[in-house]
Amino acid sequence: MAKAHRGAGIRDQKDCGRGQCPVCKRTAIKLLYEAEVDGTKSMVCKQCNAAIKNAK
Repeated sequence: MAKAHRGAGIRDQKDCGRGQCPVCKRTAIKLLYEAEVDGTKSMVCKQCNAAIKNAK
């Protein structure tokens, strides 16, 4: 399997889509999922996105 295009969709984002998650406060983690946090839409990490979905 070719690996040249993996992650190509996030390369154009700021810091390649990485930052600090507003929910778990982890740093340098990929923020790929949009979720509503405290009434505002924010980008969250994969683990927090799953936790938010399962809480509903």
